[in-house]
Amino acid sequence: MRSSKALRALPAVAAAVLALAGGQAVAAPASGPAQQQAVAARVLTYDASQAAEFKDAVTKGAGIWNTSVANVQLKPVAAGQRANIRIIADDGWPRTATTSLGSGTIYFGRQAVDQGYNTVRISSHELGHILGLPDMKPGPCSSLMSGSTAGVSCTNPNPNAAEKAEVEDNFAAALTGTAATRDLLFVD
Repeated sequence: MRSSKALRALPAVAAAVLALAGGQAVAAPASGPAQQQAVAARVLTYDASQAAEFKDAVTKGAGIWNTSVANVQLKPVAAGQRANIRIIADDGWPRTATTSLGSGTIYFGRQAVDQGYNTVRISSHELGHILGLPDMKPGPCSSLMSGSTAGVSCTNPNPNAAEKAEVEDNFAAALTGTAATRDLLFVD
């Protein structure tokens, strides 16, 4: 019992010795939930150079996710670097082909835009697939992942609480190295 008291007192003694010697005492890192929050978000880069007229919608969609979740952040790719996410404008229906959690290609289809669907909602929805979310069809406008089933009048580009929580969980697992990889194609 004496030795355990001595061991518990050791950090305080060491701090006092350092203070007397002119050194700096530093607290040990926290463990548990506080330490988990200190882990930096995973940064995913996106290349919107082929997004044509949808570049602004892509930027807004990425910004929505960046303010909605903490475990992952979407940033434009730097010149000369390879992006995790490519966004390509085409004449088909919007769709996303993932190669792993946080990686893949988004085809920003003009067909949905021509039918009246909101471009920022499309961008946020397709980025949701990259972040590991499946379609939730049919669904209400309050669900971003309800996609086209919410109708053209739905302009909500924001994930709901459940969608945010799922992305946070996906990337918490990715930060700890327990996330699974997968190749999927989402056609919205």
